[in-house]
Amino acid sequence: MSSVETMMDFKNEALTDFSQPAERAAMEKALADVRRQLGQIYPLMIGGKALKSKKTIRSINPSRFSEVVGIVQDADRAQADRALDAAVRAFETWSRIPQNERAQSLRRMAQSLRRRKKEFCAWMIFEVGKSWAEADADVAEAIDFLDYYAEQSMQPVSGLTPVSLEKNDYAYLPLGPVVVIPPWNFPLAILVGMTTAAVVTGNTVVLKPSSQSPIIAAKFMEVVAEAEVPPGVVNFLTGAGRSIGDLLVSDARTRMVAFTGSKSVGLHINELTGRPAKRQKWIKRVIAEMGGKNAIIVDESASIEDAAQGVMVSAFGYQGQKCSACSRAYIHESVYEPFVDRLLKKVQQIRVGPADLLDHFMGPVISADAYHSILNYIACGRKHGRLLAGQAAGTDRTGYFIQPTVIDRLARTCKVWSEEIFGPVLALGKIKSFEDGLREANSTDYGLTGAIYSQDPAHWEQARREFFCGNLYINRKCTGAMVGGHPFGGFNLSGTDSKAGGPDYLALFRQAKVVSQKL
Repeated sequence: MSSVETMMDFKNEALTDFSQPAERAAMEKALADVRRQLGQIYPLMIGGKALKSKKTIRSINPSRFSEVVGIVQDADRAQADRALDAAVRAFETWSRIPQNERAQSLRRMAQSLRRRKKEFCAWMIFEVGKSWAEADADVAEAIDFLDYYAEQSMQPVSGLTPVSLEKNDYAYLPLGPVVVIPPWNFPLAILVGMTTAAVVTGNTVVLKPSSQSPIIAAKFMEVVAEAEVPPGVVNFLTGAGRSIGDLLVSDARTRMVAFTGSKSVGLHINELTGRPAKRQKWIKRVIAEMGGKNAIIVDESASIEDAAQGVMVSAFGYQGQKCSACSRAYIHESVYEPFVDRLLKKVQQIRVGPADLLDHFMGPVISADAYHSILNYIACGRKHGRLLAGQAAGTDRTGYFIQPTVIDRLARTCKVWSEEIFGPVLALGKIKSFEDGLREANSTDYGLTGAIYSQDPAHWEQARREFFCGNLYINRKCTGAMVGGHPFGGFNLSGTDSKAGGPDYLALFRQAKVVSQKL
């Protein structure tokens, strides 16, 4: 059976229809159940043992920042060292486990997440402010990664060219301990994807989640235990990135780093891994996905309704806190006014408020730092452009809420055009031609996602050739990549284009060995 035929068995996890009364009631129950668990203390998990630290970190609900979601340990250097030791020891046995057994571990995790789907949604709603729909999609994507990588790990290696009087074998071997550093904005899906890609290929993991979303990571460790993954295969280490994270990345025992987060941190990790530590025997591999400044182009032939809907959802879904979010839209001058009119009508209908309420399309941004940073970008946009929708300053005193913001007539020198904002801020530009749109779209240091809205096949083909991004979408939004269907990763300073959820992703966690035997 060919690889394509085998992967035909993979199906993306269905999303929940919250318009159904039974589904709404089940989600309300999960929220109530999880709310009763808020404020608990979670230990480190190293080599299968629960450990505490002298200091702790509080995880706060960004919708109600008086509410503590949970408390985790602020690991010290000795505990980080202990976690790497545990990963090294576990690698000796886990790397030799038959591949089908490792794949079965992922399938058991997928079943556990399906059973606890709404519970994990509730944790995400409280800890990172995702709407019901966004949280549900995050859990579904995590399940997809588990199913997809379990299937991919079992694919046969392509055949070799026969050599006379020799028997030649081509095999993949695991690398060793992998440091996994996931982001807070997809606190389950990306965490699960990077961690289990390492695990299913025979590596062991030191998992250091974001300090903005450690409770979801702690809950995932329960899923790892339920799947009967041996102690030390996944070690859970919470702590500050610039201390614990740097130590893990720099250590000679670390074989690989899988990171998703900001450009500055990703480049810092890349720099640290490029300096061999004492007694280091390998060049460390790095997978880095580092965000974007994504653009959508709307040409003169586009469906205005479809384009306005796609831009709105791409810009303001999850408060613009997706690395794939649209923050720039370039619209042909002949359709500019009707497009803006349609877009603003949609933006005005967006409801913003606590994420645990179903009718809120947008919840809070993640933290006080993010809140003030985004408001500074908005202030810059107001100074150098025209505010069409949004707010002049923050006024809420209960959560980190920012209204969806649209700015046009913006000076090209304004940083809103070029810097990743990671918030609900959209800049609109008027273009005279499709070529102008492509030139503007390609003008930043990034190259993650992009989209065009056009009915012109020539523009479709031109965008395929010239729109320089890792994921290009035609006549659809630029967010919402599906595992298996839209392998995800970008160019330039958006990262290493290591396509998560794609057919060659697992190869990044392996090394190839050829054995040739004379007959």
